[in-house]
Amino acid sequence: MSSKTQFLWYIPNDVKAGHRGDTAAEGHNSLDALTAHATALEDNGWTGALIGTGWGRPDTFTVATSIAARTKTFQPLIAIRPGYWKPANFASAAATLDHLSNQRIRVNIVSGKDDLAAYGNEEGDSTHRYARTKEFMRLVRRLWTDEAVTFEGEHFKVKNSTVQPRIKATPERPHPKLYFGGASEAAEQVSATEADVQLFWGEPLEGVNERIARLKTLSKTLDRDLPPLEFGLRITTLVRDTTEEAWRDAEAKVAEMARTGGGNWHDHKREVAVGQKRLFDLQAKGDVLDDNLYTAPGKFGGGGAGTTWLVGSAEDVARSLNKYRELGITHFVLSDTPYLQEIKRQGSKLLPLLKAPALQPA
Repeated sequence: MSSKTQFLWYIPNDVKAGHRGDTAAEGHNSLDALTAHATALEDNGWTGALIGTGWGRPDTFTVATSIAARTKTFQPLIAIRPGYWKPANFASAAATLDHLSNQRIRVNIVSGKDDLAAYGNEEGDSTHRYARTKEFMRLVRRLWTDEAVTFEGEHFKVKNSTVQPRIKATPERPHPKLYFGGASEAAEQVSATEADVQLFWGEPLEGVNERIARLKTLSKTLDRDLPPLEFGLRITTLVRDTTEEAWRDAEAKVAEMARTGGGNWHDHKREVAVGQKRLFDLQAKGDVLDDNLYTAPGKFGGGGAGTTWLVGSAEDVARSLNKYRELGITHFVLSDTPYLQEIKRQGSKLLPLLKAPALQPA
Protein backbone atom coordinates (compact mmCIF):
# COMPACT_ATOMS: atom_id res chain seq x y z
CA MET A 1 0.00 0.00 0.00
CA SER A 2 1.19 3.51 -0.70
CA SER A 3 2.45 4.82 2.62
CA LYS A 4 0.75 8.13 1.90
CA THR A 5 -2.78 6.72 1.69
CA GLN A 6 -4.58 6.80 5.03
CA PHE A 7 -7.93 5.23 5.94
CA LEU A 8 -9.70 6.64 8.99
CA TRP A 9 -13.19 6.24 10.47
CA TYR A 10 -15.46 8.54 12.49
CA ILE A 11 -16.40 8.66 16.18
CA PRO A 12 -19.33 11.10 16.59
CA ASN A 13 -18.66 11.97 20.26
CA ASP A 14 -22.25 12.92 21.05
CA VAL A 15 -24.14 12.85 24.36
CA LYS A 16 -27.28 11.82 22.45
CA ALA A 17 -27.52 8.18 21.41
CA GLY A 18 -28.53 7.14 17.90
CA HIS A 19 -26.33 9.52 15.89
CA ARG A 20 -27.18 9.15 12.17
CA GLY A 21 -29.04 5.92 12.74
CA ASP A 22 -26.49 4.41 15.13
CA THR A 23 -27.59 1.83 17.69
CA ALA A 24 -29.12 3.79 20.59
CA ALA A 25 -27.46 1.79 23.35
CA GLU A 26 -27.13 2.87 26.97
CA GLY A 27 -23.59 4.00 27.71
CA HIS A 28 -22.93 4.65 24.03
CA ASN A 29 -20.45 7.44 24.86
CA SER A 30 -18.80 5.81 27.88
CA LEU A 31 -15.05 5.32 27.82
CA ASP A 32 -15.55 1.57 27.52
CA ALA A 33 -17.82 2.02 24.48
CA LEU A 34 -15.50 4.54 22.82
CA THR A 35 -12.50 2.31 23.48
CA ALA A 36 -14.37 -0.62 21.92
CA HIS A 37 -14.69 1.41 18.73
CA ALA A 38 -11.02 2.41 18.79
CA THR A 39 -9.75 -1.11 19.41
CA ALA A 40 -12.05 -2.43 16.67
CA LEU A 41 -10.45 0.11 14.36
CA GLU A 42 -7.00 -1.13 15.38
CA ASP A 43 -8.03 -4.75 14.86
CA ASN A 44 -9.63 -4.15 11.46
CA GLY A 45 -6.95 -2.22 9.62
CA TRP A 46 -7.95 1.41 10.16
CA THR A 47 -5.41 4.16 10.93
CA GLY A 48 -7.65 5.99 13.40
CA ALA A 49 -10.78 8.13 13.49
CA LEU A 50 -12.02 11.69 13.29
CA ILE A 51 -13.60 12.67 16.62
CA GLY A 52 -16.42 15.21 16.29
CA THR A 53 -16.55 18.54 18.11
CA GLY A 54 -18.99 21.31 18.99
CA TRP A 55 -20.39 23.00 22.08
CA GLY A 56 -22.87 20.61 23.69
CA ARG A 57 -20.68 17.59 22.94
CA PRO A 58 -18.13 16.11 25.34
CA ASP A 59 -14.80 17.93 25.11
CA THR A 60 -13.09 16.38 22.11
CA PHE A 61 -9.52 16.70 23.33
CA THR A 62 -10.34 14.99 26.62
CA VAL A 63 -12.08 12.16 24.77
CA ALA A 64 -9.12 11.74 22.40
CA THR A 65 -6.66 11.69 25.31
CA SER A 66 -8.67 9.03 27.15
CA ILE A 67 -8.93 6.81 24.08
CA ALA A 68 -5.25 7.24 23.25
CA ALA A 69 -4.34 6.08 26.76
CA ARG A 70 -6.26 2.83 26.20
CA THR A 71 -4.97 2.01 22.72
CA LYS A 72 -1.65 1.28 21.03
CA THR A 73 -1.84 2.32 17.38
CA PHE A 74 -5.16 4.24 17.12
CA GLN A 75 -4.58 7.77 15.78
CA PRO A 76 -7.21 10.30 16.86
CA LEU A 77 -7.97 13.06 14.36
CA ILE A 78 -9.00 15.62 16.95
CA ALA A 79 -11.47 18.27 15.78
CA ILE A 80 -10.82 21.61 17.54
CA ARG A 81 -11.93 25.22 17.16
CA PRO A 82 -9.88 28.43 17.28
CA GLY A 83 -11.54 30.58 19.93
CA TYR A 84 -12.42 27.62 22.11
CA TRP A 85 -8.63 27.22 22.32
CA LYS A 86 -5.88 29.82 22.32
CA PRO A 87 -2.92 28.84 20.12
CA ALA A 88 -0.31 28.42 22.85
CA ASN A 89 -2.68 26.49 25.13
CA PHE A 90 -3.57 24.15 22.31
CA ALA A 91 0.00 23.77 21.02
CA SER A 92 1.15 22.77 24.52
CA ALA A 93 -1.74 20.34 25.14
CA ALA A 94 -1.31 18.73 21.72
CA ALA A 95 2.47 18.42 22.06
CA THR A 96 1.99 16.74 25.43
CA LEU A 97 -0.55 14.25 24.07
CA ASP A 98 1.62 13.61 21.02
CA HIS A 99 4.54 12.80 23.34
CA LEU A 100 2.49 10.56 25.64
CA SER A 101 0.86 8.69 22.73
CA ASN A 102 4.11 8.14 20.80
CA GLN A 103 3.34 10.60 18.00
CA ARG A 104 -0.19 9.44 17.18
CA ILE A 105 -2.25 12.61 17.01
CA ARG A 106 -3.72 14.48 14.08
CA VAL A 107 -5.71 17.72 14.26
CA ASN A 108 -8.78 18.89 12.33
CA ILE A 109 -9.23 22.67 12.51
CA VAL A 110 -12.94 23.59 12.40
CA SER A 111 -14.05 27.14 11.59
CA GLY A 112 -17.78 26.59 11.16
CA LYS A 113 -20.43 28.17 13.35
CA ASP A 114 -20.69 27.11 16.98
CA ASP A 115 -22.41 28.36 20.17
CA LEU A 116 -19.60 30.82 20.79
CA ALA A 117 -21.31 32.84 23.51
CA ALA A 118 -21.68 29.69 25.61
CA TYR A 119 -17.93 29.61 26.19
CA GLY A 120 -17.30 33.34 26.15
CA ASN A 121 -16.07 33.63 22.59
CA GLU A 122 -17.09 35.95 19.80
CA GLU A 123 -16.14 36.59 16.20
CA GLY A 124 -17.22 38.70 13.27
CA ASP A 125 -18.20 37.70 9.76
CA SER A 126 -16.70 34.79 7.82
CA THR A 127 -13.79 36.96 6.63
CA HIS A 128 -12.88 37.72 10.24
CA ARG A 129 -13.39 34.09 11.25
CA TYR A 130 -11.08 32.70 8.60
CA ALA A 131 -8.46 35.39 9.22
CA ARG A 132 -8.39 34.25 12.84
CA THR A 133 -8.15 30.61 11.78
CA LYS A 134 -5.26 31.38 9.44
CA GLU A 135 -3.38 33.10 12.25
CA PHE A 136 -4.16 30.26 14.68
CA MET A 137 -2.79 27.59 12.33
CA ARG A 138 0.35 29.53 11.51
CA LEU A 139 1.11 30.21 15.17
CA VAL A 140 0.42 26.66 16.37
CA ARG A 141 2.77 25.28 13.72
CA ARG A 142 5.48 27.76 14.73
CA LEU A 143 5.08 26.85 18.39
CA TRP A 144 5.53 23.18 17.46
CA THR A 145 8.59 23.68 15.27
CA ASP A 146 10.41 26.80 16.66
CA GLU A 147 11.59 27.93 20.07
CA ALA A 148 11.31 31.31 21.80
CA VAL A 149 8.45 32.31 19.49
CA THR A 150 7.34 35.93 19.57
CA PHE A 151 4.30 36.73 17.50
CA GLU A 152 1.92 39.68 17.48
CA GLY A 153 -0.97 39.37 15.07
CA GLU A 154 -4.43 40.83 14.74
CA HIS A 155 -6.01 38.05 16.78
CA PHE A 156 -3.29 36.37 18.86
CA LYS A 157 0.06 37.17 20.38
CA VAL A 158 2.75 35.36 22.37
CA LYS A 159 6.15 36.48 23.64
CA ASN A 160 9.26 34.29 23.97
CA SER A 161 7.12 31.13 23.92
CA THR A 162 8.66 27.64 23.87
CA VAL A 163 6.31 24.67 24.06
CA GLN A 164 7.43 21.70 26.18
CA PRO A 165 7.72 18.83 25.55
CA ARG A 166 8.99 19.43 22.05
CA ILE A 167 7.32 17.68 19.13
CA LYS A 168 9.43 14.70 18.05
CA ALA A 169 10.06 15.76 14.46
CA THR A 170 10.98 13.46 11.58
CA PRO A 171 11.38 14.30 7.87
CA GLU A 172 8.06 12.53 7.18
CA ARG A 173 6.29 14.12 10.16
CA PRO A 174 7.73 17.43 11.34
CA HIS A 175 4.60 17.94 13.48
CA PRO A 176 1.03 16.57 13.77
CA LYS A 177 -0.84 17.11 10.51
CA LEU A 178 -3.34 19.97 10.41
CA TYR A 179 -6.50 19.01 8.53
CA PHE A 180 -8.95 21.71 7.42
CA GLY A 181 -12.27 21.93 5.58
CA GLY A 182 -14.28 24.72 4.00
CA ALA A 183 -15.37 25.61 0.49
CA SER A 184 -15.79 29.38 0.57
CA GLU A 185 -13.24 31.66 -1.07
CA ALA A 186 -11.93 32.75 2.33
CA ALA A 187 -11.66 29.15 3.52
CA GLU A 188 -9.78 28.04 0.42
CA GLN A 189 -7.23 30.82 0.86
CA VAL A 190 -6.56 29.60 4.41
CA SER A 191 -6.26 26.00 3.25
CA ALA A 192 -3.96 26.85 0.35
CA THR A 193 -1.47 28.57 2.65
CA GLU A 194 -1.84 26.91 6.09
CA ALA A 195 -3.36 23.41 5.95
CA ASP A 196 -1.49 20.15 5.61
CA VAL A 197 -4.63 18.32 4.42
CA GLN A 198 -7.76 19.79 2.80
CA LEU A 199 -10.82 17.68 3.58
CA PHE A 200 -13.67 17.55 1.06
CA TRP A 201 -17.16 16.25 1.67
CA GLY A 202 -18.70 13.75 -0.78
CA GLU A 203 -18.98 15.77 -3.98
CA PRO A 204 -18.93 14.14 -7.42
CA LEU A 205 -15.54 13.49 -8.98
CA GLU A 206 -15.80 16.51 -11.27
CA GLY A 207 -16.37 18.89 -8.36
CA VAL A 208 -13.51 17.46 -6.30
CA ASN A 209 -11.20 17.62 -9.32
CA GLU A 210 -12.05 21.29 -9.88
CA ARG A 211 -11.41 22.13 -6.24
CA ILE A 212 -8.07 20.33 -6.16
CA ALA A 213 -6.94 22.23 -9.26
CA ARG A 214 -8.07 25.54 -7.78
CA LEU A 215 -6.31 24.90 -4.46
CA LYS A 216 -3.08 23.93 -6.21
CA THR A 217 -3.22 27.16 -8.22
CA LEU A 218 -3.98 29.17 -5.07
CA SER A 219 -1.04 27.59 -3.28
CA LYS A 220 1.24 28.94 -6.01
CA THR A 221 -0.29 32.39 -6.32
CA LEU A 222 -0.34 32.87 -2.53
CA ASP A 223 3.29 31.71 -2.19
CA ARG A 224 2.65 28.73 0.06
CA ASP A 225 5.83 28.11 2.08
CA LEU A 226 4.88 24.62 3.35
CA PRO A 227 5.10 21.15 1.76
CA PRO A 228 2.47 20.58 -0.96
CA LEU A 229 -1.13 20.51 0.22
CA GLU A 230 -2.59 17.01 0.57
CA PHE A 231 -6.25 16.14 0.02
CA GLY A 232 -8.82 14.06 1.88
CA LEU A 233 -12.41 12.85 1.49
CA ARG A 234 -14.94 12.62 4.34
CA ILE A 235 -17.92 10.56 3.19
CA THR A 236 -20.46 7.93 4.19
CA THR A 237 -19.86 4.51 2.62
CA LEU A 238 -22.76 2.03 2.67
CA VAL A 239 -21.29 -1.39 1.87
CA ARG A 240 -23.11 -4.72 1.55
CA ASP A 241 -22.33 -8.13 0.08
CA THR A 242 -24.04 -7.30 -3.21
CA THR A 243 -24.91 -4.15 -5.13
CA GLU A 244 -28.62 -4.99 -4.93
CA GLU A 245 -28.55 -5.48 -1.16
CA ALA A 246 -26.69 -2.20 -0.68
CA TRP A 247 -29.21 -0.16 -2.68
CA ARG A 248 -32.14 -1.87 -0.97
CA ASP A 249 -30.71 -0.94 2.45
CA ALA A 250 -29.77 2.58 1.36
CA GLU A 251 -33.26 3.29 0.07
CA ALA A 252 -34.78 1.82 3.25
CA LYS A 253 -32.60 4.08 5.38
CA VAL A 254 -33.64 7.15 3.40
CA ALA A 255 -37.30 6.13 3.65
CA GLU A 256 -36.90 5.95 7.43
CA MET A 257 -35.22 9.38 7.46
CA ALA A 258 -38.16 10.76 5.49
CA ARG A 259 -40.63 9.16 7.92
CA THR A 260 -38.92 10.59 11.03
CA GLY A 261 -37.97 13.99 9.62
CA GLY A 262 -34.27 13.21 9.77
CA GLY A 263 -34.11 12.14 13.40
CA ASN A 264 -30.55 12.50 14.66
CA TRP A 265 -29.10 13.50 11.29
CA HIS A 266 -29.26 17.27 11.81
CA ASP A 267 -25.92 18.08 13.41
CA HIS A 268 -24.75 20.26 10.49
CA LYS A 269 -28.01 22.08 9.76
CA ARG A 270 -27.93 25.02 12.17
CA GLU A 271 -26.27 27.09 9.47
CA VAL A 272 -25.75 26.06 5.87
CA ALA A 273 -22.13 26.82 5.04
CA VAL A 274 -20.83 27.06 1.47
CA GLY A 275 -19.58 23.46 1.43
CA GLN A 276 -22.86 22.15 2.81
CA LYS A 277 -24.84 24.15 0.26
CA ARG A 278 -22.76 22.59 -2.53
CA LEU A 279 -23.86 19.17 -1.28
CA PHE A 280 -27.53 20.11 -0.99
CA ASP A 281 -27.45 21.60 -4.51
CA LEU A 282 -26.43 18.22 -5.92
CA GLN A 283 -29.97 16.95 -5.38
CA ALA A 284 -31.12 18.97 -8.38
CA LYS A 285 -28.83 16.88 -10.59
CA GLY A 286 -30.38 13.56 -9.61
CA ASP A 287 -30.58 11.00 -6.83
CA VAL A 288 -27.50 9.11 -8.10
CA LEU A 289 -24.43 10.83 -9.56
CA ASP A 290 -21.25 9.34 -11.01
CA ASP A 291 -21.60 5.57 -10.58
CA ASN A 292 -23.04 5.30 -7.07
CA LEU A 293 -23.00 8.65 -5.24
CA TYR A 294 -26.43 8.80 -3.58
CA THR A 295 -27.70 12.36 -3.00
CA ALA A 296 -31.20 11.53 -1.68
CA PRO A 297 -30.14 11.48 2.03
CA GLY A 298 -29.65 15.24 1.86
CA LYS A 299 -33.35 15.74 1.14
CA PHE A 300 -34.34 14.31 4.49
CA GLY A 301 -31.85 15.61 7.02
CA GLY A 302 -28.45 14.25 6.06
CA GLY A 303 -25.83 16.86 6.97
CA GLY A 304 -22.10 17.05 6.37
CA ALA A 305 -20.71 13.63 5.57
CA GLY A 306 -24.24 12.21 5.85
CA THR A 307 -25.53 14.26 2.92
CA THR A 308 -24.19 12.01 0.17
CA TRP A 309 -23.33 8.30 0.37
CA LEU A 310 -21.28 5.95 -1.79
CA VAL A 311 -23.48 2.85 -2.07
CA GLY A 312 -22.72 -0.65 -3.29
CA SER A 313 -20.79 -3.84 -2.82
CA ALA A 314 -17.27 -3.58 -1.43
CA GLU A 315 -16.02 -3.80 -5.02
CA ASP A 316 -18.35 -0.98 -6.15
CA VAL A 317 -17.33 1.35 -3.34
CA ALA A 318 -13.61 0.51 -3.66
CA ARG A 319 -13.78 1.29 -7.36
CA SER A 320 -15.38 4.67 -6.65
CA LEU A 321 -12.91 5.56 -3.88
CA ASN A 322 -10.02 4.66 -6.15
CA LYS A 323 -11.34 7.16 -8.70
CA TYR A 324 -11.04 9.84 -6.01
CA ARG A 325 -7.55 8.57 -5.25
CA GLU A 326 -6.62 8.96 -8.93
CA LEU A 327 -7.54 12.66 -8.56
CA GLY A 328 -5.06 13.02 -5.69
CA ILE A 329 -7.04 12.09 -2.56
CA THR A 330 -4.75 10.35 -0.07
CA HIS A 331 -6.70 10.69 3.20
CA PHE A 332 -10.08 8.93 3.47
CA VAL A 333 -12.41 9.42 6.47
CA LEU A 334 -15.25 6.92 6.00
CA SER A 335 -18.23 5.86 8.12
CA ASP A 336 -21.64 4.28 8.23
CA THR A 337 -24.01 3.21 11.01
CA PRO A 338 -24.20 1.23 13.19
CA TYR A 339 -20.66 2.51 13.64
CA LEU A 340 -19.14 -0.45 15.49
CA GLN A 341 -20.68 -3.03 13.18
CA GLU A 342 -19.53 -1.14 10.09
CA ILE A 343 -15.97 -0.68 11.40
CA LYS A 344 -15.72 -4.46 11.27
CA ARG A 345 -17.64 -5.04 8.04
CA GLN A 346 -15.84 -2.38 6.03
CA GLY A 347 -12.52 -3.20 7.66
CA SER A 348 -12.79 -6.81 6.52
CA LYS A 349 -14.45 -6.30 3.13
CA LEU A 350 -13.60 -2.80 1.84
CA LEU A 351 -10.13 -2.02 3.20
CA PRO A 352 -8.42 -5.09 1.73
CA LEU A 353 -9.60 -4.02 -1.72
CA LEU A 354 -8.33 -0.48 -1.19
CA LYS A 355 -4.99 -1.75 0.09
CA ALA A 356 -4.50 -4.40 -2.63
CA PRO A 357 -1.17 -3.76 -4.44
CA ALA A 358 -2.86 -4.02 -7.83
CA LEU A 359 -5.06 -1.04 -6.98
CA GLN A 360 -2.30 1.25 -5.72
CA PRO A 361 -1.19 4.25 -7.78
CA ALA A 362 2.15 3.73 -9.47
